[in-house]
Amino acid sequence: MKPKMVSRRPIATRAMLAGAMLWLVLMSVSLHAVAQVAGTVTQLSGAMMAKKADGKVKILSLKSEVESGDTLMTEKNTYALVKFIDSSEITLKPATTFVVEQFAYQADQPDGDRASFNLVKGGLRSLSGLLGKRNKEKFSLKTPVATIGIRGTYFTAEYISAGGNQAPGAPLPQTAPSSGPTLAPGLYTSVTTGQIVVSNPVGTLDIVAGQFGFTPSFRQPPMLLPADPGIRFTPLPVFNASTGPTASNTTPGKSNNVDCEVR
Repeated sequence: MKPKMVSRRPIATRAMLAGAMLWLVLMSVSLHAVAQVAGTVTQLSGAMMAKKADGKVKILSLKSEVESGDTLMTEKNTYALVKFIDSSEITLKPATTFVVEQFAYQADQPDGDRASFNLVKGGLRSLSGLLGKRNKEKFSLKTPVATIGIRGTYFTAEYISAGGNQAPGAPLPQTAPSSGPTLAPGLYTSVTTGQIVVSNPVGTLDIVAGQFGFTPSFRQPPMLLPADPGIRFTPLPVFNASTGPTASNTTPGKSNNVDCEVR
């Protein structure tokens, strides 16, 4: 009699199922790690939304949590202050789109520090926290024309995109723009305390307290401006209690008290 052949298919199937289940568990853990809480909305003068990493849109209110992977969008009359878990603060101007690409901080694990942001459009004011003090090189703020690094800093940045009356293909400005109501497209920066480093593929510029910078495009190097170009940053007075003194002449707006998801 011929010996019976033992089928190994069920064993292989069980092994494959176990492997698939393990992969699903690992993916779930990975996604959970990405969507970690980075900070909290502590001041808000109008409407702001957050587009989550999974594509859902959430309307934020005071005390709403901000997570790594969130894209924050303020309306045309909204200032918003986000306080991160290392006590750093970022105040967003109206009509701003800002991405929290990755933020990680644990007091006892400095090697894991990471603060990566992207200013897509609009403006912000940044005040360094504990992460910026102990691991300055782990902070980066990307913009369409340059990346900003810090040296322990309180600074302002605003990106004005090309558009409006500028014709397609028009030549880029070769010199710094003069102060006035209409500013050339590009990245404008100013430093209140500390120092920032603005860099792109064609140049790097250190900007210290009291100086103003301008980067026309990623094809032109950053340059110093001889004077304040006239970038306005006027949140409500309550915003200044935590981020330092600044002039304000805006009318108080209504706080957004809605916290829901748009699917």
